[in-house]
Amino acid sequence: MNQTFCVDNNLGFIEFDQPDSKVNLLTAEVLRHFDELLEEVKKQTNLQALVILSKKKDVFIAGADIKEIESITIASDGTEKSRTGQDILNKLEDLTIPTIAVIDGVALGGGCELALACHYRLATFNEKVRIGLPEVNLGFVPGFGGTYRMPRVVGLAEGLKMVVSGRSISSQQALRIGLVDRLCSQVGLEHSLRQFIEEIRNQNIEKRKAKRTRKKGIEAFLDQSFIGQQIIFQLTRSSVLKTTKGFYPAPLKAVDVIAKGFYSHRTEALQIEAETFGQLAVTDISKNLVHIFYLTEKYKKLMPPGTEGITPIPINKCAVLGAGVMGGGIAQLLSSNDIFVRLKDINHDAIAKGLQAAHKVYQQAVQKKRMKKFEADKKMGYITWTTDYSGFNSVDVVIEAVVEKMDVKKKVFKELSEQVLPRTILCTNTSALSVTEMAKESKDPSKVIGLHFFNPVHRMPLIEIIKTELTSLETMAMTLNLVKRLGKTPIIVKDSAGFLVNRILLSYINEAGRILEEGVPLGEIDRSIKDFGMPMGPFELSDEVGLDVGTKVLHILSEAFGDHFKPVEIFNKVTAKGLLGKKAGKGFYIHQEKLTPNSEILALLEGKNISENNPHEWCHRMMLMMINEAARCLEEGVVEDASSVDVGMIMGTGFPPFRGGLLRYADNLGIDNIIEMLTLFAAKFSSKRFSPCAYLLELKKSHRKFYG
Repeated sequence: MNQTFCVDNNLGFIEFDQPDSKVNLLTAEVLRHFDELLEEVKKQTNLQALVILSKKKDVFIAGADIKEIESITIASDGTEKSRTGQDILNKLEDLTIPTIAVIDGVALGGGCELALACHYRLATFNEKVRIGLPEVNLGFVPGFGGTYRMPRVVGLAEGLKMVVSGRSISSQQALRIGLVDRLCSQVGLEHSLRQFIEEIRNQNIEKRKAKRTRKKGIEAFLDQSFIGQQIIFQLTRSSVLKTTKGFYPAPLKAVDVIAKGFYSHRTEALQIEAETFGQLAVTDISKNLVHIFYLTEKYKKLMPPGTEGITPIPINKCAVLGAGVMGGGIAQLLSSNDIFVRLKDINHDAIAKGLQAAHKVYQQAVQKKRMKKFEADKKMGYITWTTDYSGFNSVDVVIEAVVEKMDVKKKVFKELSEQVLPRTILCTNTSALSVTEMAKESKDPSKVIGLHFFNPVHRMPLIEIIKTELTSLETMAMTLNLVKRLGKTPIIVKDSAGFLVNRILLSYINEAGRILEEGVPLGEIDRSIKDFGMPMGPFELSDEVGLDVGTKVLHILSEAFGDHFKPVEIFNKVTAKGLLGKKAGKGFYIHQEKLTPNSEILALLEGKNISENNPHEWCHRMMLMMINEAARCLEEGVVEDASSVDVGMIMGTGFPPFRGGLLRYADNLGIDNIIEMLTLFAAKFSSKRFSPCAYLLELKKSHRKFYG
């Protein structure tokens, strides 16, 4: 059964427990059954309260069924599905007895909306509790009354923030804003619940909640006066436009729905919500974002063939070799997940830089109130340091992050294998070099694997796991387990120059360099790409990464794959001149409070003038280079399928999620159109770099797409 209803001592209990599933979802069938149970509740004349809870561990209700939403192709059908859910939750809200949602885990989307329809919400201190309305992240608005009830429960400012951001919050945060009414321990939950119900009868809960969430001063004016509320709506719209840059319609629509519904009766407000839900659920942007949701869930649970039966050894201690910004970032990430870290470098100055990098991340978290100072200090305490190999003889994993030179890395791996336990896994954070070559220097190559983090480590969600032909399945399973523990999304990549993300990305950046050499101002090139939806242009990104780093990787790729990766001359000139980007204060741009194009670049370009002003063509050239290179990666087996490419490009480079990923975007363009455009560019520029690869030609021949 999806739900059961029972009565105990004049208290009604509805328990959600979806069979054959780790989570509860509000499917159409579940909602129908819930509706029937509510009718049964209404017949009970002696009930004093109704309690809604879950039998699933760490889950209340995870949300509506995304598959059912994905199947909506007509807006009116979406509106009807929304109205059906709203009517059922209205029935819950209209019960005359007190209703209490007991939240001891995830309560997202429809699960949060069901809890909002209850009169009271009791949550536990369980760290797995996450409450929120993430619908805008999938391209639509809440459809079961969330836009109507959330602002009324927590206040307009907090309500807008919860709906428009799509973020989920902990039980402590939920208590602070008034989203839940009481916190209690998991131990003795039943006793706490009955005590809570007794307080409801004595009418103490409402008084305490009002006192706890009472706003003062400017906050009270903004939240409680009409003028203040209009200011909140205006500021929220401006913030949404700044954040989304107009590419994502759902957050802005959510503001409009709340603005119209906030002053309306429930029936009118919910009708506005339902119609907007239906309109958004059928858009290409929503379908693309749902596609990304599925991909993300798939890779969070990644389990390569052969590793299913392997129980990974628990990881309690790690070492990081190389204490630069990257090494310090990796140490911080490990320590934030309660893993003891030994940070090593050759001198105290280098160690200090790594510790400063880790401390800076914690300091920012404290400033933004994401953690308390004592928590940051405790986490920082997991990191110790050394200038020799002391402590390395007891670690489970070593992550090497030294300078990107093969001879140095080979020497390090030879030394490491002499210092660690036979079971210790040795990882390299190289961004382009052969992991196999490093593995051959170690005592046991089966214990060596690539673990490519992206900078900044604490923000970037992706990690490339590079498996060599020598890597054992046990090493793979243990590494994958570590990546999941760190909260990162893994993709598994074959050991090949540049791996996946950097190889595809550098083909695009090199093409941007060619367009620059043709006389197009770098600001206009960057603007054309940001208009496409990328978070920053190729030259802003090059400056961020470091021109020396990017040029070095281009040379590695050129040696491996030929002239289409040969760095264009401007990159060599800029690097030789010491214009290395953000870390040097200037590169293609001068890095001050506001980025300004560096006039020195014009001199290096020898005064070339733009031949034609065609931003769409520039953008197409850069995107087609990436698509062609991604197809080559699939052809060579660098990754197994298109989904790995799209996860890698979205999470590793910021490729716009609303486009569904690089290769879903390619499918939407059409394989025939891609080949035609590549062929036209090959003729126009007399260059083989635009020649469609064999994989693309085979797709065309067999009338297939990258997906399906």
